[in-house]
Amino acid sequence: MVRSGVAFGTSGARGLATAMTDQVCYAYTKGFLQYLESIGELKRAGEGVAVGGDFRPSTDRVMAAVCRATADMGYCPVNCGKVPSPALALFGLENKIPAIMVTGSHIPDDRNGIKFNKVSGEVLKDDEKGMSSQVVELDDALFGADGSFIQAKAPPHVSPVATENYVMRYLDFFGAEALKGLRIGIYQHSAVGRDVLVKIFADLGAEITALGRSETFIPVDTEAIRPEDVKLAAEWAATGKFDAIVSADGDSDRPLVSDERGNWLRGDIAGILCAKFLAADSISTPVSCNTAVDKCGWFAEIRRTRIGSPYVVASMMQATVNGAKRVVGYEANGGFLLNSDVYCRSRGAEAQTEGKSEIPHVISYNFQSSATPGAKFLRALPTRDAVIVMLGILLLAKQQGKTVSELAASLPARFTASDRLKNFATEKSMAILARFNCGSEAADKAAIDSLFGDLCGPASGIDRTDGLRITFANEEIIHLRPSGNAPEFRCYAEAVTDARARELTSLALAKISE
Repeated sequence: MVRSGVAFGTSGARGLATAMTDQVCYAYTKGFLQYLESIGELKRAGEGVAVGGDFRPSTDRVMAAVCRATADMGYCPVNCGKVPSPALALFGLENKIPAIMVTGSHIPDDRNGIKFNKVSGEVLKDDEKGMSSQVVELDDALFGADGSFIQAKAPPHVSPVATENYVMRYLDFFGAEALKGLRIGIYQHSAVGRDVLVKIFADLGAEITALGRSETFIPVDTEAIRPEDVKLAAEWAATGKFDAIVSADGDSDRPLVSDERGNWLRGDIAGILCAKFLAADSISTPVSCNTAVDKCGWFAEIRRTRIGSPYVVASMMQATVNGAKRVVGYEANGGFLLNSDVYCRSRGAEAQTEGKSEIPHVISYNFQSSATPGAKFLRALPTRDAVIVMLGILLLAKQQGKTVSELAASLPARFTASDRLKNFATEKSMAILARFNCGSEAADKAAIDSLFGDLCGPASGIDRTDGLRITFANEEIIHLRPSGNAPEFRCYAEAVTDARARELTSLALAKISE
């Protein structure tokens, strides 16, 4: 791990594609499977291991290395092909087998990654420690001096079952007319789930238009949204043809949802609205997410975590242990995690709606061990999922007789923005944060005021759950942290207007650059 530079980030192992040699990926796969053996999740030869990947150029080679290591350990690689990350995770959960997704998510295509899912769900931080401690033996005869296989071996034939099951998950639950009457643009770019989105939305009754398909990989980031993607959405919406535009990142586990005007919703706003639709009673969300979730008063419990889905998953698990029945999580990037099974009744069932309902199914949730007669079932999926967010927002808007922009405007006026400095060494980021962590809160606030006081006034609170999150007396927020996935320094800001949040982000990063 140290020699290659391929290390665990906020979610899975990430590194330069050139550093992720066949040998490195083979070793990581063996370490993961050995760890599962050590905790009793893999017990006999011949058990299946699901493997999938995204559309970036290096993915096929990495998938081949993962499949080969799996087979060499006596297990059966199930090649699910190019598939959304949540579809692969769902396939693993349903079949009680591990799942390994080859993806760099939203980062540029000169990098890639491997995301690991245990039989019981997403790998957590303690699992990463267990994997890292594994002693892995490699046959030197397999690899050349550059770490490539001396003799290539083709992976197994692709099975479409994981993709098919993921599509049917939503068709079976919501029904063929759930989105009837809605006009939806689907920004496809190079998202691995681009055709899956077309299939799901069309089969749910929406009038769909595919937009912006690309055969070259585009690093669409659902958190630090590219100016190009802002411009595209505005241009498409200006035609007046769409009630919303939807998209996803490279591995299609993080959503983008725009309103009818082409304004992309921030992921932490989208998460609040989806949680409202699902009638959540416990939300786990990173400390960087919008405080509108606290101020809206819709939810019984809000649990703040470090940034990264493993921390959100761990928090959701604890919420379930504590007795919460409708447990969800979301991140600022829009990734939404469902930790509880959902049951729904048809429209004629005893379900209460808010306002006039136009949807053919009104959702009623029962998180007990068994469903009521006639109820439909949506299995818990405690990993990032893009589709549930898109559907949750659109159906909530339809249920309340509102546009997507009106739905977002119903939340307290809190706006977030984020951006990052690229090619910014993690060591440099940590050195900057250390300037505001001398051991004295008064001294730290004074240091903050000297740098940011002309932007926001005096600091009133400091949160070091993940990086440095500063709340100022005027209730504006600046949050600084190094990225866990790439050499980048990230800045998040929150204010009472969108323009002010964006301004704060730009000004804060400018000060950091200086």
